[in-house]
Amino acid sequence: MTTIIALVLFLIFLFISSIHFYWAFGGKWGSKAVLPTKDDNNTQVLNPTILSTLTVAFGLLCFGVFILVMSGLITFNIPLWLSKYGLWIIAGIFTLRAIGDFNYVGFFKKIKHTTFGKNDTKYFSPLCLTIGILTIILELIK
Repeated sequence: MTTIIALVLFLIFLFISSIHFYWAFGGKWGSKAVLPTKDDNNTQVLNPTILSTLTVAFGLLCFGVFILVMSGLITFNIPLWLSKYGLWIIAGIFTLRAIGDFNYVGFFKKIKHTTFGKNDTKYFSPLCLTIGILTIILELIK
């Protein structure tokens, strides 16, 4: 069970990381539908830079590798505090993202009718909640 959950999480992180690398290096596909916009559906709330997009891409890739390390699929020396709290940190990040900011992102957002709002409700928030739950399960059964 641990192996299956770890591989599913790793593949999710690898996929999301790859998309962020694609955007960081100039890709445009899907980029308009994944950034929150205000009510008018044209004004973006976030304007990520190449550096911030690369940071997210590397961070997601590191989360995926960390999942493999914690599940025992690969070996790598990590600090004790990270092995103790790392999975909880990842679960917390994605669970909080699923809950959202109560305005533009998450299950409890106010702005729901924009393209991003619809995608967030249908895809992004459920995916984040799934990542959070699977990571908690992985922590509890490892």
